[in-house]
Amino acid sequence: MCAVKGTVGRQVILDSAVRNMTERGYHGTSMRDIARDADITVASIYHHFGSKQEILQDIMARALHDAIAMTRGALVRSSGTPAGQLQSVVRAWILFHTTRQADALVGASEIRSLDHDGRRLVVALRDEQESIFRDVIDRGVEVGAFATPLPRDAARAIINMGQSVCTWWRSDGPLTPDELAQRYADLALAMVQNAG
Repeated sequence: MCAVKGTVGRQVILDSAVRNMTERGYHGTSMRDIARDADITVASIYHHFGSKQEILQDIMARALHDAIAMTRGALVRSSGTPAGQLQSVVRAWILFHTTRQADALVGASEIRSLDHDGRRLVVALRDEQESIFRDVIDRGVEVGAFATPLPRDAARAIINMGQSVCTWWRSDGPLTPDELAQRYADLALAMVQNAG
């Protein structure tokens, strides 16, 4: 077993934890599993993380920070119209859930395993992510570009629709991440443009 140093060491541990938690779930994954697949000792993990809970929180917080950065970046680069903004944000959301599928899957399924502080952190980050979608949809309704009478529900539905992609999308399936992202962007736009 090798020793692990610095950020590279942390990343090796996190990658192993994500693989194990994707396969076995948080409660089914032991520190020994993480150490074995990272080719390090259990003691080496504790040089970087105080507990398995801390590892889970780190995985989920990093994934959400990355998703927020991707969607915010897409919003900044989008056209100025609400429709263009929504489509750009949804495309980024879907690309995150396909290209970072394992991280997204742990994030979607393991919130129940977080302790109180971890849950507070992750819920705050999820609220921040939701506000990006909600603000775009609210602006679209305000200027008459979107007709939905339920903008908050539409935002949550679009987020959940995109988040579920990590549970079923396969890299060897019929759609590339870009094709799926465009398909979901079109679906999201149809959802908010319809009044009923």
